Amino acid sequence: MNERADQLSGLIIGAAIEVHRCLGPGLLESAYEKALVFELQKKGLQVRTQEAVPVIYKGHDLQCNYRLDLLVEGLVIIELKSVEKLLPIHKAQVITYLKLKRLWLGLLINFNVPVLKQGIIRVVN
Repeated sequence: MNERADQLSGLIIGAAIEVHRCLGPGLLESAYEKALVFELQKKGLQVRTQEAVPVIYKGHDLQCNYRLDLLVEGLVIIELKSVEKLLPIHKAQVITYLKLKRLWLGLLINFNVPVLKQGIIRVVN
């Protein structure tokens, strides 16, 4: 367990709730991404967007061009969605990103819900 990543998750969730409170559901992921980056940077956190996720197969980079939505402080992956319903494949995507980046914690956040707490899944590798 990574204590710093755990602390960051609380800050991230608070920022996401603020974004959802202000914007509500129904927008594209890109709008939520920009607003969440704004909120996190306002808190003094380092946020990288559209971070490349290399897929290495038997020592060979497959050049698949996978990108995770946000990486906060180099520790927490955030995968954003604005969909009717989160599916198991969305969680699997975060688990795979965690493994490929060798990280411990990810948050899957779906902004297309009436109450944001219903749209947050914490994923631990």
